[in-house]
Parts: sequence; C-alpha cells; structure tokens
Amino acid sequence: MPDSTPLDAAQQAALITRLQAETVALRAELDETNQGVLALYAELDNQAEQLRQASELKSRFLAYMSHEFRTPLGSILSITGLLADELDGPLSSEQHKQVAFVSAATRELSDMVDDLLDLAKIEAGRITISPGWFDMLDLFSALRGMFRPIVDSSSVDLIFEASEGVPRLYTDDKKLTQILRNFISNALKFTTRGEVRVSAQLLGDDRVRFAVSDTGIGIAPELLGALFEDFSQVDSPLQKRLRGTGLGLSLCKRFAELLGGEVGVLSEPSQGSTFYVVIPLALTRECADAQ
Repeated sequence: MPDSTPLDAAQQAALITRLQAETVALRAELDETNQGVLALYAELDNQAEQLRQASELKSRFLAYMSHEFRTPLGSILSITGLLADELDGPLSSEQHKQVAFVSAATRELSDMVDDLLDLAKIEAGRITISPGWFDMLDLFSALRGMFRPIVDSSSVDLIFEASEGVPRLYTDDKKLTQILRNFISNALKFTTRGEVRVSAQLLGDDRVRFAVSDTGIGIAPELLGALFEDFSQVDSPLQKRLRGTGLGLSLCKRFAELLGGEVGVLSEPSQGSTFYVVIPLALTRECADAQ
C-alpha cells in the first residue's frame, strides 16, 4: 500500500522549494521560447519587407524600361513606314523586304515591351478596369481588321463565326480584346496551314465563352498545366524560330480574372488547340471595385 504518512515540516519545505525551482525553470524556458518566437516574427517581417521592396523595384524597373523603349521603337516604326511609302525615293524589291523585316521585328519587340509594362502595372496594382456596353459584332469586326494584313499574306484562313444569341456585353472591351488578340496571334504563329476559328457561345444566362481554335501543331498534355504561368513557352522546333517573352498567356489569365472570368485550353499534339476565356456577360460592381 502507498505510504500515506504525512510530510513533516522539513519535507514540505523541501517539496515547496523543488516546485518553486521547477516553476522558475519553466518560466525561464517559456521566456526563452517567447523570445525565439518574437525573433522569428521579426525575421519574417523583415524578409516580407525585403520581398516587397524587391517586387516594387522590379515593377518600377520594368515600367521604367518599358517606357524608355517605347520612344525609340516608335521612331523606328515611323522611319520604316516612311521608307515603305517611298516618300524619299523608290525602293528595290529587296529593300522593301528588308524594310518589312525591320518593321516586323520592331513591332514584335514593341509587343514584348507592352507585355512587360502590363505585367509591371498588374503587380503594382495599377491596372484599371473600365467597363462599358458593346456589341459582339463590333468586337469581331475590330479583330478582323487588326489581323487582315497578316492573314492576307498567310496560307491560313481566319474565320469569325456568327455569334447568335449573345447579347450586348458590359465589361472592359479593351482587356477582352487583348485576350482574344493574344489567342489569335498565337494560333496564327503555330498554324502553318488550315484555319483559325474564333467563336462566342452563351453559357447559361450570365456567361459567355470566347474560343479560338486552330489546326496547328497542338500541345503535349504534360505542357498544358504551365502554359498560363509567367515566362512559360511551348518547347517545339517552331517555337525556337518565334521570339516572345512568354508573358502573353499569363497576362490573358490575369486579365480574365480582373474581368471576373477564367481561361483554359484544350489541345492534342498535331491536332490543333482551342484556347478559351469565359467571362460574365456583365461585370459586377464587386469585381470592378476589387481591382
């Protein structure tokens, strides 16, 4: 049986002393742990501030460099335009080809600069959404005119399907145009023959799905997941001949999210691809205010 003999005064004093010592040691350990936690929080705050400053510097650098590049690029485009119009004298056939090459390369670089500037604005939270009412016919007409010079000199047909049942939209038509323009541009780049087809389909009562389908090279399944990430590019022999920042699709995803929607892709190697964006028919005030 356990010993139930009462403790004498000396034993009680020793027990109290031991418990007090254990309490002091426990408090010291807790104080040390608290100091460690506080130091860890301070380090995390410091690292978060450093990351914020680095991100801000990167965004400022991208914005500054993008603006600085725009002026000389605009000058080059103006000069090549004057040369192509032969305002300073006739050009030979070979000279016209060279001027066209310079102009195309400059426009390509200008598009890259615009992508970098858009990325900087998004990361800095300076992208604004300006919704308004517009018709599908006007949107498709503008896109058709935009790509007419490219399609006229290509063996690929660009087809805009008639959009029946799609009412007027209330959203930022410029952001939507950027998304579709990027989809169409990529489709034309990676389609050597056949067609690129643009369509719009009503989903339910409040959403619309825009799709750009092509008969191009297609994309391997394992590459689909990373397509909409920053600086992601499809690894293919055709891609190696085509320059780009790898930001186009990433910006499409971000623009779609700003419009309250989403992007996606369906593709099979050698069978073509379909890139699509689904957005609300009317951008809600909550989405616009969240930007």
